[in-house]
Amino acid sequence: MLNRAALILRYKAPAVQWINDADPSDDDPGTTIESANEERTVYLIPDKDAETDETLKRWVTRNYKDLFEAELEGWYTDPALWPKNRSLKVFEEWFEVECHTVLIDTGGGPIYDDDV
Repeated sequence: MLNRAALILRYKAPAVQWINDADPSDDDPGTTIESANEERTVYLIPDKDAETDETLKRWVTRNYKDLFEAELEGWYTDPALWPKNRSLKVFEEWFEVECHTVLIDTGGGPIYDDDV
């Protein structure tokens, strides 16, 4: 068991609309909600911040800007394509927060951070 919780952001319709509008392609039918949510980034957060709905909400409120920008950058690295309004309200309109509090490491070996 790890002393972390897994946070996943599920895309809603407004986020998918932005993905398609930011860089439209005539050759591509566009991203759908289903395709946007096929492969999601898993954010590990301290397990104490996911103990209750209230503690999770406080953590998201403190960290939504970083989460929002990480998701935007995952689609388009040019911030000029990003929406100007990246408020908590917009974040909540664009993403559903999913949190899992039981993580079991079945790998058996050390966990490494490849950015270090």
